[in-house]
Amino acid sequence: RRDLAWFSTETNRCGTNEFMDWARAAGIEPMLGVNLGTRGPDEARRFLEYCNHAGGSALSDLRRSHGYEAPHDVKFWCLGNEMDGPWQIGAKTAEEYGRAALETAKVMRWVDPTIQLAACGSSHRNMATYGAWEYEVLDHCYDQVDFISLHTYFNNNADSAPEYFGVIELMDAFIKEVAAICDAVGAKRRSRKKIMLSFDEWNVWYKTHKIEHMRKPGWPEAPHLIEEIYNAEDALIVGGALIALMNNADRVKTACIAQLVNVIGPIMTETGGAAWRQTIFHPFALAARHGHGRVLQAKAESPGYAAQSWPEIPYLYATVVDNPADGTTTVFALNRSLSDPMDLDVALRGLGADRRLVAATEIHHANLKAVNTKEAPDTVAPAANPDVTVDGERLRAKLKPASWNVIVTRASPQA
Repeated sequence: RRDLAWFSTETNRCGTNEFMDWARAAGIEPMLGVNLGTRGPDEARRFLEYCNHAGGSALSDLRRSHGYEAPHDVKFWCLGNEMDGPWQIGAKTAEEYGRAALETAKVMRWVDPTIQLAACGSSHRNMATYGAWEYEVLDHCYDQVDFISLHTYFNNNADSAPEYFGVIELMDAFIKEVAAICDAVGAKRRSRKKIMLSFDEWNVWYKTHKIEHMRKPGWPEAPHLIEEIYNAEDALIVGGALIALMNNADRVKTACIAQLVNVIGPIMTETGGAAWRQTIFHPFALAARHGHGRVLQAKAESPGYAAQSWPEIPYLYATVVDNPADGTTTVFALNRSLSDPMDLDVALRGLGADRRLVAATEIHHANLKAVNTKEAPDTVAPAANPDVTVDGERLRAKLKPASWNVIVTRASPQA
């Protein structure tokens, strides 16, 4: 049947099985989206049946015939994507989408009640319907969904690093605003349920916005599209965004940088050739390595400055993550001063009286426009910060101007 052909690996139109092979091999928990633009609830139900039902139905047996006896068991599903966007085929009003999300969620949960579902939030914070969209959508489907999505892309169109740093504050405000809207809908329903946030699209993206960057004439194979070249200041912004996500980990339970390779990617490659790390790769990798455990409610005091992008921007932006699994406590700190080093003084109370320094790493370059290239892949790269000491519960460090820092400590065994 033609309406089932998109599931077939032989047609290569969906590639669900190949994607699942890659995700499992990479140790990645996959997130899949259903089409609520040109398709609807029953198509979503069939997609889920193909992926998650063990066997004995038409679509689960189709999967098995493709060589996948065991179900893929995908737990996280997005109910469409950016459904408020007028650029989307099948874009909807909040009422239209909220009703569609509700009915789709119901039939999907009939197939697999263990899944988690994310409803579409606004495509970005500057949408004219932002806020009202989230409220009305959740007013329809609150009881059937677990998450609502957030998307944002940072830009430095003003070519001003002080203004650029303000986007981190905007991201933090965006998260808190959407959480408040979720809670308002919950309060109206007198519900104890908390809707969590899925920040499933975020990155720096502003240099490759022109039509020639996004579209090539004809049907070329694997054309070069939206290949953003990231510099040192972009790495600081990504580092700050990661801190914002960690500081809001009580509500942001999933977040996805967009994308990974070449297309606004932390990694650049050439077909049949070299691969190298862009500047933004490094804060993402360091956060992935050390951002495990529980995020502590850090209280930071710092002078700051005013900008058009945000009225009060403290120079210090930081978070602290404690990992009981390995005994480490990690400080992530961004110094947003472009001219002055920062004396950082941290009291790590209640985490072990006798701590020692494990590692201190900084991302810094004197030229904020410096980039990594195939010929010079380590122009902007993590380096050791020698100006860090730990004495008992006291951590002291000197942070370079315009630097993002990761300082890992561990309690001594006898502590």
